[in-house]
Amino acid sequence: MRKALVVLVVLVLMPIVLAFPSAQQVPQRVVTIRDAETEALVRAVAHPLFRAAGLDPAAIRITLLQAWAINAFVTTGNRLFIHTGLIQQTESVAEFAGVIAHEAGHIAGGHVSRLPEELRAAMLRQAAAMLLGGIAAVAGGGRGAGEAGIGIAMAGQNAAMRELLAHTRAQEQAADQAAIGMLAREGWSPLGLARLLERLQDQESLQVSRQDPYLRTHPLSRDRLDFVREEAARMGGAERAPPPAIEARYAMVRAKLDGFLDRPEITFRRYPATDASAPARYARAIALHRSGRRAEAVTLLDGLIREHPSDPYLHELKGQVLFEGGRVRDSLGPYATAARLAPQEPLIRIAHARALVELGDPASLRRAAQELDSALARDREDAAAWRLLATARGRAGDRAAADLALAEEAMLSSDFAAARMLALRAEPRLPPGPSLQRARDIVEASRRENLSPEMRAAEREARRRRER
Repeated sequence: MRKALVVLVVLVLMPIVLAFPSAQQVPQRVVTIRDAETEALVRAVAHPLFRAAGLDPAAIRITLLQAWAINAFVTTGNRLFIHTGLIQQTESVAEFAGVIAHEAGHIAGGHVSRLPEELRAAMLRQAAAMLLGGIAAVAGGGRGAGEAGIGIAMAGQNAAMRELLAHTRAQEQAADQAAIGMLAREGWSPLGLARLLERLQDQESLQVSRQDPYLRTHPLSRDRLDFVREEAARMGGAERAPPPAIEARYAMVRAKLDGFLDRPEITFRRYPATDASAPARYARAIALHRSGRRAEAVTLLDGLIREHPSDPYLHELKGQVLFEGGRVRDSLGPYATAARLAPQEPLIRIAHARALVELGDPASLRRAAQELDSALARDREDAAAWRLLATARGRAGDRAAADLALAEEAMLSSDFAAARMLALRAEPRLPPGPSLQRARDIVEASRRENLSPEMRAAEREARRRRER
């Protein structure tokens, strides 16, 4: 059984932070995680719960933050941030679903929108800071790699202000009540949420700096825990098991995060060679890859692929191992298979395109641009994909299209002056059509007078980071 970690930091990120520490106080940036498999799992759990709450899943942006501590929180603009530790440390997908339903309860209850204007503005600034932090694929760095960025030192923060920033107990009970309704409508038992709250309750007697951030930003009372237990009992009957496919995917994702975010020696201890389960072999393959033992990693992955030939994420990982091991041409087959099996996953197409761009011949560059166009049609907010598209277009000799792609990247990076300059440079060289119209749209949107408050906050944060 995994025990909820007691985090030894001064103050891990709360839903709102009213002041930013100096650069010296933040040795590392917040790290956001992008991984197709993990994001697909989160959507599979979260989207039905959002719909059960009367929310549009497309209107809620979910971001994964690399941090071992258990936490999830909502900020302004319907942004839901989830720590990777919430997946790594929960013992079942039912516990994870309970937390997601609770956060959906905060969104449906309008708890963020009811905050005073100055607090919502501070939340907006903090969200901008997180979204402009480092972005990584699920890759090494160790459990503490993102922790310093997320564990922003706020030792001078007033205790009364911390209480203002955390959700009130009344809001917590309202979110719990909404969560239980959502879980019931989707066939989940609230016992998962109850079990997680019981484990977190063991930390209530600890000093604040040693508690998990979820407990500090989501006040837990005996009444709250009793309410969840009573509702679970009222629903009656044995706990209904989650769909086997989701539970199995959850185990694979947890193993994947362990393999990429923990040191390899820790992964080998947690998932010993005597454990022949699919998640254990998955984690060991990743640890072998990160240890430079890529031939052994490919052997393990080939065994998993023989057992699960339709799993796109196994093929994707094999492609990654081969690509990062310098076998670029060999990586194309696994990446293409993964993209065929999961055509709706933009991150897989982007990984495939990266390998094609690395080859660099005209046919590969054309195929890379096609993959990136397909990926960006589904997710236009991936700045790295726009930069990769600019590289593919530029190497193919299409400088106007390359400049337009760089303008898109600059917009997403909140460098609006650069976006305007690049769009203006591209505009006279683009043929009539959607690309020309998009360049004109960027020119207009990047005018100072047209920037929204959120865009201005993001621009200030981006400028602050560039000036460090």
